[in-house]
Amino acid sequence: MATQSPSGSATDNAKEQVQDKAQEAQEKLKGGTEQARARMREQVDQRSTQAGEQVSATADALRSTSQQLRDQGQDGPAQAAEKVAHHAERLGGYLSESNADRILGDLEDFGRRQPMAVIALGVAAGFAASRFLKASSRERYESRAYATPANGAPATPVPATPTGQPPIREYGP
Repeated sequence: MATQSPSGSATDNAKEQVQDKAQEAQEKLKGGTEQARARMREQVDQRSTQAGEQVSATADALRSTSQQLRDQGQDGPAQAAEKVAHHAERLGGYLSESNADRILGDLEDFGRRQPMAVIALGVAAGFAASRFLKASSRERYESRAYATPANGAPATPVPATPTGQPPIREYGP
């Protein structure tokens, strides 16, 4: 009959402790992930309800515009405004009544049915983001170049020499 040496049981105890700690950490991570998902769902629910209310208000404004156009005898634009108002009203109702799981499920289904549309939307969003970043970086650059003396920068930009270096300032007569 083989007996365990004291160092063998200490090693086994250490392994068990490490496994227990790893399992505890994994359970805490799962709990944190579930909390984050619940918060995300809650945020999507709140935001979609707010967006639905705004879209519904826009639909009401479009209906009012449509009626004004009809009163002015412009039936073509009035019908177009009415059609847009109808679609906006449907979208607003969907957003207000849907929960996060339904919205995310519908988005996934759309992505499966229309992968090229999702790619096109991604490209368009990326292009819009790049234009926004380019415009905002230019504004940040210009605001730094024309910083006030209170910020420790010259009041007017210092022109660069042909070598790209700032000119050497000479002081005195």
